[in-house]
Amino acid sequence: MIHAFPCGTPALDFCGTLRARRNDEPTEKLAAASDLDAWFLESGLLPGGTAAGAADLAAAVALREAIYALVWARMNDHELPAPAVDAVNAAAAAPPPQPVLTAEGWRREGSATQGLSQLAREAIEIIGGDQAALLRECGRPECTQVYLDSSRGHRREWCSMATCGARVKAKAYRERRKAGAA
Repeated sequence: MIHAFPCGTPALDFCGTLRARRNDEPTEKLAAASDLDAWFLESGLLPGGTAAGAADLAAAVALREAIYALVWARMNDHELPAPAVDAVNAAAAAPPPQPVLTAEGWRREGSATQGLSQLAREAIEIIGGDQAALLRECGRPECTQVYLDSSRGHRREWCSMATCGARVKAKAYRERRKAGAA
């Protein structure tokens, strides 16, 4: 797998395809159309793939940035930027992926445009609904993943305990040991 899914919701995991946003050189996980196909496959949103092209990649990056702008505005109690609202609404207007029944169960099939529509629709429900109050950014300074904090007491600090939480705790442990040895 080349993509990570720590946020618990595809729309927010999709925002995380640009890692470490505030670093001088963030890590772009959607550098090629094949990366977008891989994201759809690995997320389970479109397990049959999409055969995305350059236009699909450009649309995906634009949608990702629009969703992030709206999430950031909601987390920081700012007015939602109109261009981002328009971009997400336009993406959501396309038909979503088609659910298909098979002998093994069911799956979704569709184009990259349909997959992006599904992500936009989910983002609209999060940003415009009660879940917006649960939006948080990872507490690890190098990480800019956003997630829904549905933990008891709403005290979750990291996008994922397996990655960022473990790194923060290991660093604190090393610092305590170093201070104790001195």
